[in-house]
Amino acid sequence: MQPVIRTGLTLFLAVAALLGGPTTPPRLLAAAIPTGQTAPSPAALPADLDAYVASVMKAFEVPGIALSIVKDGKVVLAKGYGVKRLGEPGPVDERTRFGIASNTKVFTAVALGLLVEEGKLAWDAPVIDYLPWFRLSDPYVTRELTIRDLLVHRSGLGLGAGDLLWWPPSTYSRREVARRLKDIPLATSFRSAYAYDNVLYLVAGEVIEALTGQSWEDFVSARIVKKVGMSDSTLRHSDALAAGNVATPHAPIDGRVRIVKPFDSDNTNPAGGINATAADMAKWLNVLLANGQLPDGSRLFSERTYREVTALITPRNVPQLPAELAPRQPNFVGYGLGLDITDYRGHKVLMHTGGLVGYVSKVLWIPEIRFGVSVLTNQESGAAFDALVYRVTDHYLGAPAFDWIAAYRTLVARQAAANAVAMTKAIASRAAASKPSLPLSSYAGAYTDAWYGDIVIEQAGSGLAMRFTKTPALVGDLEHWQYDTFIVRWRDRELRADAYVSFALTPDGTIDQAKMRAVSPETDFSFDFQDLLLRPKR
Repeated sequence: MQPVIRTGLTLFLAVAALLGGPTTPPRLLAAAIPTGQTAPSPAALPADLDAYVASVMKAFEVPGIALSIVKDGKVVLAKGYGVKRLGEPGPVDERTRFGIASNTKVFTAVALGLLVEEGKLAWDAPVIDYLPWFRLSDPYVTRELTIRDLLVHRSGLGLGAGDLLWWPPSTYSRREVARRLKDIPLATSFRSAYAYDNVLYLVAGEVIEALTGQSWEDFVSARIVKKVGMSDSTLRHSDALAAGNVATPHAPIDGRVRIVKPFDSDNTNPAGGINATAADMAKWLNVLLANGQLPDGSRLFSERTYREVTALITPRNVPQLPAELAPRQPNFVGYGLGLDITDYRGHKVLMHTGGLVGYVSKVLWIPEIRFGVSVLTNQESGAAFDALVYRVTDHYLGAPAFDWIAAYRTLVARQAAANAVAMTKAIASRAAASKPSLPLSSYAGAYTDAWYGDIVIEQAGSGLAMRFTKTPALVGDLEHWQYDTFIVRWRDRELRADAYVSFALTPDGTIDQAKMRAVSPETDFSFDFQDLLLRPKR
């Protein structure tokens, strides 16, 4: 879901981390176009755009891109580049579908806004007014958490908390995932800190269904997607498996970009389930830039809803970005309702990124100059979408030329080197000659975690294997690391999420508990192994 949502995006996650945490109130900037320069006319694309897109795709190994640009209410470009699937000639075009992942979140925010307009909902009413069964671990937070709080990442849950309930795809239903949130300890006090989550958007979907009798998918399809005219878009993760004009997801596995299985669970569609095209994203951007007005003059949503959705609610620390990204240095950073809100070269910017297995995307618009851009890709390179988004944005701002490709290539290389150093240090500090305290058979057994449920460790040949009972993909072999710590190597190598499993013993030498955490700093944050506390089932 950035999974949502967002997998294996080393650079993307590193930059996102710089943008996290509470901040001082925003400071608005003055204006934008450097003295003596004039912004280009609406129809004027960068003269070298096609060549530039090709350079981005080559630099960051992206098979296919769907690019949308809108300006002054007009679609300047809706175009596909590259191929849908490596090794096959089928081209990406303006009607090729890509998973847009967490760029879905603003659709969920607008859907709730429509119910507010109808008087069925209030932004600042408690969630339990509409879902009496809903609970978080703190009774005070349960009582005070509002509809607005579901969307702004300030509930007190930690980063990605609860994502293992649905990521990788689990057998839990959407309602079961929501009910299990009551057993996840809060990481911070209520409304005191920003921590990105996906699971509360799932709860927002449950609110929509409770009030309308329609699933999130049916409501958003009828009330938003069809009215905007997004005729090729769909609303389920599982639609990535459909036949037709669909981009195949790709990811770097063991140093080589290759085809990967798409994420196909529909539990968290309200957080990241939409599949869209260049043509449809252009239509959506024009509605957003028109503050909710449709091309025929009618309104999809009201001006007031637009103001609610685009208001900065959760402030965040203003980061100091690397020198290579100097033009991106923000003066304020925060989150609205399904949107990141910041500034770029003196203009207020509304944007979001999205990441799923094999798909990443970025959508950005600047209301002041009536400009928007969307980049959808079928490879997990945040560097690619940023290098393209900011090149196009600079063109419409009349900004000085800047080599975004070179900047992001430098950052990607630096991050890869840092990850390699971290892994080398871990290996060097390992007490390789140490032995487990107990015979391997003593570690085997059934374990349970309060919020996830049951996990089984069993003997497999001469070793041990771990199995998450509700997550079919999480089956792996335990390899002794040191002392009473093992590494679980998942048999599905596309997961890229091997994890340490560390056991603690009681004074009588039996297993007291086990904890887990990811081995690699590249592991997607939705593998929230660190939040598990496994205890033997007695």
